[in-house]
Amino acid sequence: MTHQKKIYGLIGQPINHSLSPLMHNAAFSFLGINAEYKLFPLKEEELGKFLKNLVGQDISGLNVTVPYKEKVLPYMDHISYEAKLIGAVNTIKVSSGKLEGFNTDGNGFLKHLTEDLNFDPENRRIALIGAGGAARAISVYLCKVNPKQILIYDADKDKASSLVSYLKANFKNNGIRQATSVKGLEIADSDLLINATPVGVKESDPCLIDAKDIRKGMLVYDLVYNPKETKLLKAAKERGAKLSNGLGMLLYQGMIAFEIWTGKKAPKDVMLKALLEA
Repeated sequence: MTHQKKIYGLIGQPINHSLSPLMHNAAFSFLGINAEYKLFPLKEEELGKFLKNLVGQDISGLNVTVPYKEKVLPYMDHISYEAKLIGAVNTIKVSSGKLEGFNTDGNGFLKHLTEDLNFDPENRRIALIGAGGAARAISVYLCKVNPKQILIYDADKDKASSLVSYLKANFKNNGIRQATSVKGLEIADSDLLINATPVGVKESDPCLIDAKDIRKGMLVYDLVYNPKETKLLKAAKERGAKLSNGLGMLLYQGMIAFEIWTGKKAPKDVMLKALLEA
């Protein structure tokens, strides 16, 4: 008897550039799981109907990306503690006809930071550019490990202010503050600089900071992974800093999602190889 193929996928808009199908399909194939990961580009008006009919479509799980991570919340039957804390869902498991929402972004980032880059954020000074969904997930997980300082800047001042207020309300840390300008991030005194904005994806995008503020030995982490080296990372390399793009975060958040769906240990090397070849 052949078991019916399980379908997983990604919802968002636009998603044609996504590397997730390569990573997950490589893992399914390696472990002999009869499953396939597909892309489901959805317009906003299609989202509700798609999620309400999920059970009838034989879809076993989904990843959620921009711009729907917050918009899927009302459709969930159960939301994990992390997803509630972050206020966004990036992974959905369909279980016994119910939709369970999770968030693997923050955990994925922290695992890459600590396990692969050997950076322990405890008692360190962190500068974060951006206050959107990714920044929120990352900052929640960073606050869990008690950094000395997190300064957050976003061009949208209200967004940054809202994130800072939220973090202060949930974590007893006096070092969480809003920077009103890039200069106010005190980058030269930071141990870790994170770009959690899409700036850097386009060739015409500027470098967000003054390269002179980057010092040797600090870690510069850009969530953008395509191109592999943004202007920010090029500047970091020239200044003798340690650097990383967002591919590691993509890998780890994908591994955690894979384990939520299948209950099996994700084959890290296989998934990484698929990403690197892409």
